Amino acid sequence: MLWNAHATADRIVVISDLHLGVDDRFSQDVANRGLLVEFIERLVEVGDVRELVVAGDLLDEWIVPLSYPAHHGSDGFYERCCANNHVVFEAFAAAMEAGIKVVYVPGNHDMLLASDVLAQAAPGIVQARDARGMGTYVTGDRHEVAIEHGHRYDVYSAPDPVSNAELAGNDDTLLPPGYFYARLGTEWVAEGQPGNVVDYPRDVAEPDASDTDQLGAYLHYKMMTGSLLTQYTPNVGFDEDVFEMHIGGLEGSFSEYDLCPRTMDDGTISAPTLYRDFQRTWDERQRVNHVRVGTPFIEAAKGTSQAPYFRDQARRQYLDDEQGGIEVVAFGHTHIPDFHDFGDGRLYVNSGTWIDHNLDAGSTRTFAVITTGAADTAELFSYVPGGSAVDITARSMDA
Repeated sequence: MLWNAHATADRIVVISDLHLGVDDRFSQDVANRGLLVEFIERLVEVGDVRELVVAGDLLDEWIVPLSYPAHHGSDGFYERCCANNHVVFEAFAAAMEAGIKVVYVPGNHDMLLASDVLAQAAPGIVQARDARGMGTYVTGDRHEVAIEHGHRYDVYSAPDPVSNAELAGNDDTLLPPGYFYARLGTEWVAEGQPGNVVDYPRDVAEPDASDTDQLGAYLHYKMMTGSLLTQYTPNVGFDEDVFEMHIGGLEGSFSEYDLCPRTMDDGTISAPTLYRDFQRTWDERQRVNHVRVGTPFIEAAKGTSQAPYFRDQARRQYLDDEQGGIEVVAFGHTHIPDFHDFGDGRLYVNSGTWIDHNLDAGSTRTFAVITTGAADTAELFSYVPGGSAVDITARSMDA
């Protein structure tokens, strides 16, 4: 047994970042897929699970090598992805048949997953969507629990219908910069992680401290050329059109050159083609993405992938709002299981990930359990093959 069952079904189980892929040759969740099915079966057996919430990145359209054939439109891709992971969807169906409510919240890696495609693959699943490419699920006895993926607050992962709208001539350009460096990273891994050196622009000067706009542009330049792009150096040329795009509002082929910031002819810092003046679109992106409390671009960019940043967003967006009634917030996205008690019954938990090898957090097959009642509790566990779980709440505090 996973735990000693309660007399009533008052547990809400949160899993996220499953990253089920279209092809097992490069998917991130292959070894753990059978264990995920086993875990869902154990949730049915324990008898006190009210809801199973998949808090984003159920499927993955980003972890695909550049050498993999480009797809035209996302629906067919996700249909193949669901078919490749049919055993998981069969487990969801069995859980729903047993009376567990199964809920899906969009993540960044599956932000283009259409509701009808998922409904066909998982009849009866509840989909929590509030803006394109994202959603928040509010649950609990008193509607006191809010669950979302967390990419809404991530500059490089939040849906972006703004930055490339003029270039593409439409507002379907949801894919953010994170999509492109995820594709680079997957190709780099597929090629055996070659140690190439890329000649990124190095003539960009730091602007005056009084120029907030250009400081934001400079930070974006530093992020792209100092960490995001330089983590992954596959055997492709900097100006080689390796990103063949027929999804997310973009049509054509693009290169790293197209999205890498540099000093433009007018002296400002910007990428030449994709995500031009990226720092200037963030406020509008937050508005269309239904962010309750805005965060300045520089703060958000510095917080990218940092657990404390997302913990603070949970507080700002939900827990500090006395009128909202939210007492527990659960995110995914970072792959880092995290627990924080803000006091006065206000809790934050991050469910971590199920990918096979989670280098960032050092753990996988993690999940959160929220018990709803007069006073809610939240705990973190790691699933152990065979049907047990290890409580990792204490070691995940303020990860």
